[in-house]
Amino acid sequence: MKIEEIKDKKIAVLLSGGVDSSVVVWEFARLGLHPDCYYIKIGPEEAEAWDCSSEEDLEMATAVCRRFECKLEVIDCHKEYWGQVTKYTMDKVKAGFTPNPDVMCNRLIKFGAFYEKKGYEYDLIATGHYAQTKWIDGKKWLCTSPDPVKDQTDFLAQIYDWQLQKAIFPIGHYEKNEVREIAEREHLINAKRKDSQGICFLGNIDYNEYVRRYLGENAGEIIELETGKKVGEHKGLWFHTIGQRKGLGLGGGPWFVIKKDVEKNILYVSHGYDPETAYKRKFKVCDLHWLTVSPSELEDSNGIILQNGCCSSFKHTLIPITFKIRHTPEYHQGYLEVLSEEGNLVEGSEALIHAQKKIHGVAPGQFCVIYDEEHERCFGSGEITV
Repeated sequence: MKIEEIKDKKIAVLLSGGVDSSVVVWEFARLGLHPDCYYIKIGPEEAEAWDCSSEEDLEMATAVCRRFECKLEVIDCHKEYWGQVTKYTMDKVKAGFTPNPDVMCNRLIKFGAFYEKKGYEYDLIATGHYAQTKWIDGKKWLCTSPDPVKDQTDFLAQIYDWQLQKAIFPIGHYEKNEVREIAEREHLINAKRKDSQGICFLGNIDYNEYVRRYLGENAGEIIELETGKKVGEHKGLWFHTIGQRKGLGLGGGPWFVIKKDVEKNILYVSHGYDPETAYKRKFKVCDLHWLTVSPSELEDSNGIILQNGCCSSFKHTLIPITFKIRHTPEYHQGYLEVLSEEGNLVEGSEALIHAQKKIHGVAPGQFCVIYDEEHERCFGSGEITV
């Protein structure tokens, strides 16, 4: 975080009560700044029915603000979260897709609903994400963290350009162990607190419980893809994802989830280690969203032109990229194929992803997050439609 970027700026910090956002407040305090802090209240619809850590989160946030002499205000985004993020999630899983509520939470809540309620009063909104922003050739880019395990650019790849302009990630240049060391050295109240493993804002609520709360169970058959033989029963297609190996309750494994038949409520699996049917090298993405510019607009992108048939003037462009399809440290190398006749990747367009190596567990509904060849700059993401 450069002092030039924040000098004379009015800054809001989204404070969760966890160690990451608390170190964000410390980062400002060591520069002599005391930004306004906000705790976004979501919480379950029926607090007594769910195990939620929000009360402890708020206590931690209050203690951090008291120590660093920052104002703390609670902003209620309960209605927006359950009406927008939860609706998106349930619509996707009912259709047999694999959604990512954390991605939409950043766009719709942290940089959306909060902005409408309070964020518009500030020049910058700071969060504890492991990501960076850099100004390159006069443009602000979302860039990856030096910690490949904790990097969260994939969760931020769907925010809007105007949201990126207001975003700042003060701990994005650290690795997680460094953040922990700072918290312990500075004796922060939550220095040894474990990271939340649940869904964004919902503490330790398990994803399957989150889905079960709204969709219940819908038992159906589990069929072996190669033989058509019934090998078990599932409690609902929405509890399973393509490529899943654990939690199927089947003996004689390993088994892998290969596909879902939503109409017949059948879950197809394949028996054996890394079955060929679970791999893909090419898949389509739709509703492409770009943060700064698209790969085709980048001046130093080196695309390969392909003629589409001997008698056609329609040319396809292959742009070298790296990408990821899930929140892991692994980046895949490949090409993005522009499908429009103009050769442009406009907002909301479609493209084909060509991976250099076969990828396991490509599932419709997942976000394919697209980076430059050095996986430093994040272009944006699109939804997989295979």
